[in-house]
Amino acid sequence: MSNKLAILFVAGVTALCAQETPLDNWVKINLPVDSPLTLISTDLGESHLSPRGSAVVLDLDVALTLHNSSPNRVRGVTLLVAAQEVTPGGKASVSVPSLDVAPNRNFPVRINLRLLRPAQMRGGPLVEVNLDGVLFQDYSFYGPNRLESRRTMIAWEMQAQRDRKYFKSILAARGMDGLKQAMLESLNRQAERPRLDVQVSRGRAVTSAAGAERAVRFAFLRFPDEPVEPVEGWAEIAGNEARNPRIDVHNTSARQVRSVEIDWMVTDRQGKQYMAGSVPASGPEFNLKAGATSRVLQDTALRLSRLANDGGAPLSIAGMTGFVGQVEFADGKVWIPNRESLANAQLLGILEPSPEEQRLMDLYRKKGPKALADELNKF
Repeated sequence: MSNKLAILFVAGVTALCAQETPLDNWVKINLPVDSPLTLISTDLGESHLSPRGSAVVLDLDVALTLHNSSPNRVRGVTLLVAAQEVTPGGKASVSVPSLDVAPNRNFPVRINLRLLRPAQMRGGPLVEVNLDGVLFQDYSFYGPNRLESRRTMIAWEMQAQRDRKYFKSILAARGMDGLKQAMLESLNRQAERPRLDVQVSRGRAVTSAAGAERAVRFAFLRFPDEPVEPVEGWAEIAGNEARNPRIDVHNTSARQVRSVEIDWMVTDRQGKQYMAGSVPASGPEFNLKAGATSRVLQDTALRLSRLANDGGAPLSIAGMTGFVGQVEFADGKVWIPNRESLANAQLLGILEPSPEEQRLMDLYRKKGPKALADELNKF
């Protein structure tokens, strides 16, 4: 590549000096020889460096153009972006769900991240971008899956099919007016959805606002077709902090389960519910056989506050509710709740919309109901 970027580059331990640096020395895109994607172009945009003590802050504004060189349609891509692997802030990921890229077509991927890199690090590119996974239309997958992106992208694709099916059924049954009404309802839910500022830390986190600690039991929502059911759960609550959740789950299916995700809501003193996070269980050590019960643990603390435009005050936690958000079986197949179950449990106004529903809402806002109907009819 012949493009160049004027950047501040490390000279010694803490000093930075302006220097013309070739693109290859700024960011390196690593795609395996047998990758189904090929790199067409890289644009660094407004990417820049700035010193921060003994570290360098890298603000990335990178536009990639990739080419689908496989015979299959691409549904999702996840990239691992790293300035350094060890300390916090040195690596991140970029996922692009809700794609529909035909073979031999190009598509864009944006990387807008802030990373940290020790100033004393020398040699090699400042940032490396590696392919973690590509999901195809038939749910086949390519990539090392270091970030467990396969499971996440399969769940996103299942949500996309679920939500497109819902809006297509509205269009078929009630026509364009019904589709407009359904989309307005989605937009209103998104605008009114209660949100929190959630800070996550490992282990025990104590603040002056925390107050006395008490053990609080989870209440659970259940879905008719869930293959794993939550049995009992507890977390330690102190003021606006929830710590160390532990939930027992029972595999009611006839299949071995290798991953379970319990979504977690909190209720304030006025009875208002908010999504707080999730308690995932996965990895080689998690093996939930058919009919077995296991405990899901997370050594984290959540510190919950209202958003700044809502006063920014700490949220006093009065109760907690959990439900199964995702299950992965040993054969790689994934279960998610259907839309009817979410509606019956009154969760559509609390959960963040799927990436696909957000994409459809954006299309409706920008181009109107006719463009939305045309998009739905492509699938």
